[in-house]
Amino acid sequence: RCALNLNSSYNFGFLVAMTFVLQIITGITLAFRYTSEASCAFASVQHLVREVAAGWEFRMLHATTASFVFLCILIHMTRGLYNWSYSYLTTAWMSGLVLYLLTIATAFLGYVLPWGQMSFWGATVITNLLSPIPYLVPWLLGGYYVSDVTLKRFFVLHFILPFIGCIIIVLHIFYLHLNGSSNPAGIDTALKVAFYPHMLMTDAKCLSYLIGLIFLQAAFGLMELSHPDNSIP
Repeated sequence: RCALNLNSSYNFGFLVAMTFVLQIITGITLAFRYTSEASCAFASVQHLVREVAAGWEFRMLHATTASFVFLCILIHMTRGLYNWSYSYLTTAWMSGLVLYLLTIATAFLGYVLPWGQMSFWGATVITNLLSPIPYLVPWLLGGYYVSDVTLKRFFVLHFILPFIGCIIIVLHIFYLHLNGSSNPAGIDTALKVAFYPHMLMTDAKCLSYLIGLIFLQAAFGLMELSHPDNSIP
């Protein structure tokens, strides 16, 4: 059961989970055609987009949904901060922050994989931020600079980390239900309703809106908002 006064901001946790599922589905589909070889990675992405049936759609959906994952996560976290839920849902917040950092790392690794100019620049600049820590950058890159070994390593990590994230999501939900979620009033209330059908239908409505936005952006707006430099090998 859940509080009667929950508003639509409480649906974004569900939307985060659904965008994760969509990312895993499209990501596995793209991995079938991707080649983690420095001399072939860019060409494999272009082949997928230009020659494979519906390949462009899966690539655009994967790239678009990545942005919506962070949009939903940030709204989800903002709602928790506004309601001070971190003060009594400590374990849920700790697992959520770990998941947030893991998502950032996964997104960065995925940005490198198309192996265009911006991907190469991003891999070089972001990893160099770790250079104050001795030996870390060569260990991470597999050498003294971004190379074929780096690409292979990033591809493997990008594939594995979302499944680790799914485990953390399960822990996050488990810790949340130990004490129960917050509500807009910020106090415990006896005015509760059954999760079904009220909250489930609200989740379904928000999910339908989100899927509509994702498909609209993937079909019509993605390339205009992307980095054109990444279309240069």
